[in-house]
Amino acid sequence: MTESLFPDAKAPDSDTRELKLVRLMDAPREKIFRAWTTPELLKPWFCPAPWRVSHAELDVRPGGSNLIVMNGPDGEEFPNRGVYLEVVPNEKLVFTDAYTEAWVPSGKPFFTGIILLEDEGGKTRYTAIARHWSEEDRKAHEEMGFHEGWGKVAEQLEDFVRQMPD
Repeated sequence: MTESLFPDAKAPDSDTRELKLVRLMDAPREKIFRAWTTPELLKPWFCPAPWRVSHAELDVRPGGSNLIVMNGPDGEEFPNRGVYLEVVPNEKLVFTDAYTEAWVPSGKPFFTGIILLEDEGGKTRYTAIARHWSEEDRKAHEEMGFHEGWGKVAEQLEDFVRQMPD
């Protein structure tokens, strides 16, 4: 069953505000979805090494909040809060940092994430989209290493999911 807060919402033309990563993963989309939606399964792959996730709370439902704490190799700690906007099991996750929890606006929204999972020839077409609030935010995310970082994370995710039990 599709759960969405905005079932009829149309995406605006976001060419200047969107970054996208597409990979064909040799893993079933059910396992990929489970890795995105289970705290203990998210931790091992979610950050590009040597970064790591020390804490993850995921209330995976429209309106549910998440907290993912990322830690850098030099002791940096980055708590990231957000809210899920749409959840379609094994197909789609939409989340944003525009809210922190219970519809409390964040201090500085940066992007909305969209994860799409589609069957393709016995594999999964994995699409990760970062839709930013402004063109400047998109440029900043790109300069921070979006393609390299999210690409590495996609590789880690695929490797991790291949080893997950059914």
